[in-house]
Amino acid sequence: MPRSTQKTTAAKKSAPPRALKVEDKLARLGLRSDMELVLHLPMRYEDETEVTSIASASFMGGSAVQVEGVVTNCDIQFRPRRQLVVTITDESAPLTMRFLNFYGSQTKQFVEGNRIRARGELRHGFFGAEMVHPNYKVILEGAPLPEVLTPVYPAGEGLSQTLLRRAISAAMARIEWRDTLPEALRIELALEPFEASVRLLHNPPPEIDEYALMDRSHPAWVRMKFDELLAQQLSLKRAQLARRDKGAAPLSVIGPLTQGFLRTLPFTLTAAQQRVLLEIRQDIGAAFPMQRLLQGDVGSGKTIVAALAATQAIDSGYQAALMAPTEILAEQHFRKIAQWLEPLGLNIAWLTGSLKKKDKIAAQAQIESGAAQLVIGTHALFQEAVQFARLGLVIVDEQHRFGVGQRLALRNKGMQGEAVPVVPHQLMMSATPIPRTLAMTYYADLEVSLIDELPPGRTPIMTRNIDQVRREEVVERVHAAVLEGRQAYWVCPLIEESEALQLQTATETHLALSEALPDVQVGLVHGRMKPAEKQQVMDAFTRGEVQVLVATTVIEVGVDVPNASLMVIEHAERFGLSQLHQLRGRVGRGAAASVCLLLYQSPLGQIARQRLGIMRETTDGFEIARRDLQIRGPGEFLGARQSGQALLRFADLETDQWLVDRARDVAQRLLKEDLPTVEAHLARWLGAREEFLKV
Repeated sequence: MPRSTQKTTAAKKSAPPRALKVEDKLARLGLRSDMELVLHLPMRYEDETEVTSIASASFMGGSAVQVEGVVTNCDIQFRPRRQLVVTITDESAPLTMRFLNFYGSQTKQFVEGNRIRARGELRHGFFGAEMVHPNYKVILEGAPLPEVLTPVYPAGEGLSQTLLRRAISAAMARIEWRDTLPEALRIELALEPFEASVRLLHNPPPEIDEYALMDRSHPAWVRMKFDELLAQQLSLKRAQLARRDKGAAPLSVIGPLTQGFLRTLPFTLTAAQQRVLLEIRQDIGAAFPMQRLLQGDVGSGKTIVAALAATQAIDSGYQAALMAPTEILAEQHFRKIAQWLEPLGLNIAWLTGSLKKKDKIAAQAQIESGAAQLVIGTHALFQEAVQFARLGLVIVDEQHRFGVGQRLALRNKGMQGEAVPVVPHQLMMSATPIPRTLAMTYYADLEVSLIDELPPGRTPIMTRNIDQVRREEVVERVHAAVLEGRQAYWVCPLIEESEALQLQTATETHLALSEALPDVQVGLVHGRMKPAEKQQVMDAFTRGEVQVLVATTVIEVGVDVPNASLMVIEHAERFGLSQLHQLRGRVGRGAAASVCLLLYQSPLGQIARQRLGIMRETTDGFEIARRDLQIRGPGEFLGARQSGQALLRFADLETDQWLVDRARDVAQRLLKEDLPTVEAHLARWLGAREEFLKV
């Protein structure tokens, strides 16, 4: 290699990473346009309109104050740890400022005699009044104070508040301030003008009602929340109208496959199952695509309803696809449905990412030719290489576990084999019930079916929270259950940072329990086992040959062993409410009284304590979902974070339901009477994000 080339290559390797431009940093926050910047509203405010003397501030403990003084000393100290210590003095008293994280160049700002304006929480230290890491600026004597409260914005890495304020201020000078609501409608709804509301929220005067500003009940906030909810309702209702204009294959034939399946069922469907099945049948028999959410608590029998919907699609001459979020859940569906339907002559394809290449190619060929009438798998179903012959029905299980973009990709598969592409009917299932307020807000484009009763024979589950220090007692409880002829699950902790650590924990727990219970057969299941190995252990557990099953969260859904009446969840504080509820639902499936023991590690954080308390108080999936919504917020609850889009930024579903109702009514009016207003409002509030609200 020539020397010049070597130098160039070396330079490339040693070059520091390119610094992001301001535009790139803003884009990371989703702020790509002037209007997006203008609608990036403050999360809180700081009052920098007054200066308090240091002596007076000393009596205002616990609240943030702003003081001003001249630097009298600046020193880098090394005990008890490295810190920058600056003393400023006004006419009344001295104040010490401590900076534990600082740049060496900061000392240049604190030259003796410089005037500093600092804001922070004043406390009393060993040497008198002090502030730790206050916000500060170097000023000239007599520098004017701000006349409005200082906004503090949600920020990202490399974005200072100064930079954000400058960018937002510049955007406010460039945008067109036209109100998207007609004046008559705005007055009818008693809403503030858009421009006045936005300007006030970015620069509120000091005499404003601070409580109304912070709890977002101020009329300016009400206008923002209404506009946001109106945009969402317009988008969802417009999607619903657009869906009705699209073609779908009417799947109305209840033929030999469906009838044969019903005849072979060893049980009678519950009244709730029969009701929702009728709702689904009516929808898939229409010439426009169904979009229905099937809700039901753990063990309510959603799978049988989904299978009956699939057989109706197949009887009508089309393919059906069932997608699950994990391979073990998809495999449970496959085995259960194959057991029901393969004896009736149905050809079912199995497709996941872990399949060998030749098996994957063979499955894809069957799907494309139409030989596979029902396809079951994971997210591999919506990969580009998968082509369907006549896809008429898509079933998505645990729909909240998929990102919005993933659900959109599968829906857009369409009827690839048809001369005129049409949209497949879509049935989404969830054992995490959606609270009423959330369903009304986010699923305006969705019909909702509810299985609100459990099959006969299900027993209530008692839940107990137990500190890890009592672990030996729990092992004895497991042993006692086995001696009584029962079986138990022992679920190992969820360790998000490392699948390898989770596997190690499961392996160690399996070894420890095997040693502690030498007369008990202890099995182990985890995500890295080959499907055949996993199934071998699960089959042994189902037959009762394995009495205790140690598992990672792979057994969260789909496992049904009536004799298992004890569930131990280790490090339960690491799990979310939905996951704890799903895991607990693995027991209580037989006649014996069932118990779920939640082992936790002290001390508990506030949210973990809340979750464990809720699990102890109720087994009602809808109440758990309602409380989960309060803790997590709607975006995370629905899996929307995976799409990268927050569903609601300003409105709160607990306190703003009256605004949701009003926005829904106004959306219906505008879609009938004023389409230009609809377009302008959606362009301002959603832009390119509207597509994510349609699945």
